[in-house]
Amino acid sequence: MKTSECIPCRERGRTAARAGRLFAQVLLLAGMVGAFAAEPVLWTPTAIASEDYESSPAFTPDGREMFFMRADKSFQNYRLLWSRCERGGWSRPVPPPFPAPAPVLEGDPFVTPDGRQLYFISSRHAHQAGRGNEDLDIWVADRLPGGGWSKTPRRLPEPVNSEGSELLPRLTREGVLYFGSSRPGGQGGSDIYMARQEHDEAWTVSAVAELNTPMNEYEAEVSLDGRRLVLVADRGDRSHLYLFGRASVSDRWVEQRRLPALPTVFQVGPALSPSGDRLLFAQSLGRRSGEIFRLDLESHPAPSWPPSCGP
Repeated sequence: MKTSECIPCRERGRTAARAGRLFAQVLLLAGMVGAFAAEPVLWTPTAIASEDYESSPAFTPDGREMFFMRADKSFQNYRLLWSRCERGGWSRPVPPPFPAPAPVLEGDPFVTPDGRQLYFISSRHAHQAGRGNEDLDIWVADRLPGGGWSKTPRRLPEPVNSEGSELLPRLTREGVLYFGSSRPGGQGGSDIYMARQEHDEAWTVSAVAELNTPMNEYEAEVSLDGRRLVLVADRGDRSHLYLFGRASVSDRWVEQRRLPALPTVFQVGPALSPSGDRLLFAQSLGRRSGEIFRLDLESHPAPSWPPSCGP
């Protein structure tokens, strides 16, 4: 039988492609050996620092606005705050234009790469239902044509939100939303999920199996290119930072190493630079409670991030 298709050739091509992907993953794992090692340095700007716990900074693409959350020293009550780069420094933090009244909890801000939306978590829906702060959901505020922010954010629908609490929403360039959730059906007390919005605007949600364990995975910060991830997980003592990577967005995540931080306190609120070579996160610092630290993930990170807002 004559045919223009070489079946053995096609199979060899597929085998070579699989081998290429496997080799890329092997190289990624090999990067753990001799990986760049830096120590975190205190970063919190003077205008932002307080006696309370600052964490989870998020910047607009132009670097002129910063959203972050401020908690009490026990990290039980927290609110969103907003600062702008004015006259060579960060302005005094104020609530954003869309706050819910206390005692509603709000935090974990994230500005989309195009600067048009701000994701955050809030217990306002639970309060409206008479359930207090027991359920945190993901909400979105839109940028207005004049440059301000909408005063009426919207809650993402189920199945993104659930009867459990959702944490640290992060959207990649490909439109994949990563978040932590304590919803029923996970491997542990909290797990990492990803969601996609389909053409009919309906959301589909699935667990990120390679990140989840019977322990607790709370937060996943993902680089814009979808190839680097920082996981906040409690593996038996307290929550620490773990670096993951992958060769392409179609590959599984591979754990690389635990990131350096104080071993006696928990870490929270990771934020990667646009190029994924620097990390901001928060941890306690003695009597000053929680502060934001900067950690270089590569030997020559881009110096333009985090925004300095200096003269």
